[in-house]
Amino acid sequence: MDGAFYIAMFLTACVFSPASSLEKAACDLELPDSETGKVIYTTNQVSQGCLGQKSPNSAQEVHVLNLRFSKGISELELTIQISKENVLQPRDVHIILQVQGSITLLLQPPEISVNLFLDPTKVFFKEANNYSLLPDFFKMEELLNWAQKTHGDITSYAEIDDPQSIVLHVGQASASEFPCIPESNFNMRNHLTWKAIAPGVRSCRFSNVPGKKVAHILKVTQGSSSSPQTVEVKMDLSCPLGNMVPTLDTVLILQGPPNVNWLIDSNHNVQIGTTGEYSFKIFPNKTIPGSILSDTMQGLLYEALKKFNASIIASYVEIPPASHIALWAPSCAPKVETSPSPVLTTPPIMTCYLPLLTSLLLPQCSPDSMTLVLKKEFITVLKCQIKHLSFRDPTCQSQEKDNQMVLSSTLYGCGMNVKKGVILDNEVAVTLTSSSIPFLINVECLNTSAFSVHMEAYNSQKFLQTSRTIELGQRVYVQVTVTPIIEEIITYLDSCSLDLGPEADPVELIHDQVVRSPRMSLLTTNSDRIRFSFLLRGHMVPTPMAATLSCDVGVILEGKYETKILLKTSMKLNISNPIPTSLRMPAVLGITFGAFIIGALLTAALWYIYSHTRPPGKRQPVLATAPASESSSTNHSIGSTQSTPCSTSSMA
Repeated sequence: MDGAFYIAMFLTACVFSPASSLEKAACDLELPDSETGKVIYTTNQVSQGCLGQKSPNSAQEVHVLNLRFSKGISELELTIQISKENVLQPRDVHIILQVQGSITLLLQPPEISVNLFLDPTKVFFKEANNYSLLPDFFKMEELLNWAQKTHGDITSYAEIDDPQSIVLHVGQASASEFPCIPESNFNMRNHLTWKAIAPGVRSCRFSNVPGKKVAHILKVTQGSSSSPQTVEVKMDLSCPLGNMVPTLDTVLILQGPPNVNWLIDSNHNVQIGTTGEYSFKIFPNKTIPGSILSDTMQGLLYEALKKFNASIIASYVEIPPASHIALWAPSCAPKVETSPSPVLTTPPIMTCYLPLLTSLLLPQCSPDSMTLVLKKEFITVLKCQIKHLSFRDPTCQSQEKDNQMVLSSTLYGCGMNVKKGVILDNEVAVTLTSSSIPFLINVECLNTSAFSVHMEAYNSQKFLQTSRTIELGQRVYVQVTVTPIIEEIITYLDSCSLDLGPEADPVELIHDQVVRSPRMSLLTTNSDRIRFSFLLRGHMVPTPMAATLSCDVGVILEGKYETKILLKTSMKLNISNPIPTSLRMPAVLGITFGAFIIGALLTAALWYIYSHTRPPGKRQPVLATAPASESSSTNHSIGSTQSTPCSTSSMA
């Protein structure tokens, strides 16, 4: 574009002083009835996040993405990039994707191999990808505890609302000397960037104000960094139909922190009002000083009216700190009234996203039927106009119930096929209004009534002799078997708990495949059996006499997590306390010898105290030996009185 055009824009850009007093502008912002424009921004700030320390020599990284989506079904593009200096170094990267809502995920082929953990009932792939199952967590603390116990120290954590795309950078040097502890409004810096559509873009028109000048107001909130930064703003006023308003009078108001410099990319003649400095992308080195703008919504509306003479607020939006902002606001001229167009004789072409529709048709099997439920709101989002659904037998068609399409069949009707006695197999024919030829979807689920589960307890890890009695302080070994087992089926332990009766709290051993008790150990999980052990602490007051061990065993078809069913099993166990009744010979001898020593010492101590604490008058007389010159016979002293505790005598 000619440089003279931008020079003209420089001359038309105005610098204003703040208003001496602000009054409430008579312009009530509201959400538009239809999508008249949108704002897309790219940022590093997340609502909750952290970066953790890691060993310089460690090749393992654990990145946790906790994503929340407000719409029924959203789309997300995830890109995983590795830093250039670590491209050739082997990395062990774990990406944990926790999703609240439902999304269609487009995973850009990463440059390195990553281990992806997710819930396939909430995340649908546009292209086939490998993944591992992720338990469902309701709290951030539960998610972080599971990630750390399962995979080790957490490298990064990010909690994001309604992202359109995420770029995650791995293989970088540690950005923290401390463990990963989430903080509010955290800046992930160059470790993670994400893009989103700004919610709540509002507009209004000033009452009793003539004119057609429109204003676009973008307010960027203060971030954690105070260093200078550049925010690129791309403004697009083009009209999709090509009939743009020829003399559009537009003002762009950018309000942000004082450390922000704006780089504006626009091919339209607009008036600029900003805080800080700004420049145009075609002349990036030519900076223009901005002005002081209000930091409140009402103040910005007032300045758009009084300073910039705008009569219409085409868009007003507040966004978090961002590096790139794209404003698309189509400005189309009114349609010229012409003769009525001819009536279309063919129906409009509807684009129905069949892969996602296929993933939503999830059958549920009960002991006597197979049922599929498809919500009409999902059909609307997918732009699918469906006449009806039917099974392999075309006479079995769907019924509309409570804004849903419901298709149901018994185990032996509607062309149902029972494979290997446990897998119910059928086809769903989806007939669209735009086509008379239906497309077929194969559906499978497990017959819950065909399985049985058995649980036994053992007193040793050899699993040879069963026992229904467990001892306090001794480890108990348990084996769970599921029948029948075929090669297409995977079994796992979903949850287990121990009920100790009304006098003790229940013990949760495992929940949602996550071990909850430190005394619980998973030993083996094969297709035909599951083995684990647990230890019941030896000091319990009062001591329970019995317990009930209850477990839920998950069974799924390999590669089809939506076919998951839970089989319940339980067993009664007796509890014995070996301390009072099972003393062996070494213990008996030790107690006897100890009692003897204690008794002897106690007797000696009592005699010592008795002999040294009696009064002098109570002691026995001492016999004296006569001198050698006298008679050798022993004589009592004349007039002496001899007293004993038992008798008293006196001289006659």
